[in-house]
Amino acid sequence: MTTPVRVVRGARTDAGARPPGFRDLFLQLEYVRLVRRGVQDLRTRGRLLQYLVGTDLKRTHADTVMGQVWWLIDPFFSMAIYAILVTVVFQRSIPDAPLFLFAAILPWQWFQTSLIDATTSVTARGNLIRQIQFPKLVLPAASTIAGTITFGFGLLSLAVLYLVYPSRLSPWLLALPVIAVVQYVFTLALAVLFSGINAFYRDVQNLLRHVVRIWFYASPAIYSVAALKGSVFGIALALNPFTYLLTSYRNVAYYGQAPDWVGLASVLLISVVLLGFSIWVFKRIETGFAKIL
Repeated sequence: MTTPVRVVRGARTDAGARPPGFRDLFLQLEYVRLVRRGVQDLRTRGRLLQYLVGTDLKRTHADTVMGQVWWLIDPFFSMAIYAILVTVVFQRSIPDAPLFLFAAILPWQWFQTSLIDATTSVTARGNLIRQIQFPKLVLPAASTIAGTITFGFGLLSLAVLYLVYPSRLSPWLLALPVIAVVQYVFTLALAVLFSGINAFYRDVQNLLRHVVRIWFYASPAIYSVAALKGSVFGIALALNPFTYLLTSYRNVAYYGQAPDWVGLASVLLISVVLLGFSIWVFKRIETGFAKIL
């Protein structure tokens, strides 16, 4: 006697199973899986990010009398120092030199502070990492966001300068957020990468301070790209992402011109690729943080 076979509605036999498509295979790749997990960590940990950003902001100038007012004063001090260096020591004549310098020094300070703080963000939270399970990727992200907020306060100092140089105002200042977004992605990519590596090799944080200092003078912050056009050093400038970032800031804030759209698009593309790579590296080594910190 033959036993009847019961057919379950909706069930699939192995022979009729649909083979995995390209999208399924792509999502199973380790690189894509880890990058997706990293992006999800940042998207779903909003409250933790908000807390860490607030902590970083409170820690900055916490023991000073003037407190957060230093966010407005610091860029002016840097501008004054470089203005004396350029106009008095080097005796270069630059019209409205303070604004010329400030337009580049302000975003550079944002990059420098954010990158150095983010690089030590993992090692500085060793006790927290050993005690609580949470996605460590939020640590460099929080430091970068805190630096971005500080940059926003620094823009108030830029507004004060326009009271002295009102003729430099132009509608192109509305493009500042676009340039800032490109710089943010670039800074976040480096911050994530270096913070992860620095957890294992503390030499990174020491070496980075010197590299950033050299990088500043290799970028058109206290001089213009046109001043070195045609020189051998011009080739190095062409490979420097901050050539296009600082030139774009100066175009909209000083010259009243459009930013370097092509240069910004190139930097953004490189930054997105670098950010994906950085998240992948960070997520691969993240599990070892608690053991070495």
